[in-house]
Amino acid sequence: MSANNNEPRESTVVVEISPQTDEMVETEMAGETDEVKRETKALIEALKRRAQTEAESAGTLTRETYVNAVRQAREAIEREKLIERDRLENTWATMQQETEKNWHLLIKEITDFSDRLQSAAKAAWEAFNAPRTQD
Repeated sequence: MSANNNEPRESTVVVEISPQTDEMVETEMAGETDEVKRETKALIEALKRRAQTEAESAGTLTRETYVNAVRQAREAIEREKLIERDRLENTWATMQQETEKNWHLLIKEITDFSDRLQSAAKAAWEAFNAPRTQD
């Protein structure tokens, strides 16, 4: 059997996390899972390395061009955050609407059942108390 080269390969890269990044992520993301924290730390360190590399190579670019490139990268990241937040908010609103709709349906079913139970009890009571003919 030959290996399928189209399957994505998972690679592991060891990233050294600075104490500052570690402290910041642990503080700001206290409620998150270890995996989320670990990936966030790695992302921050990758961004820092990329920024350092860009800053070092900025000698060939003008400082203004570099600042614009960094600003565009930041804005792109912020836009993506907003899109994700909007998706989460829309999903939450949909879940709330569905929950409310289901709650109203449940209340209606309970009310209908209660009415039927009451009618059945009344019919049973009337049948029990109905005058009997003596033969």
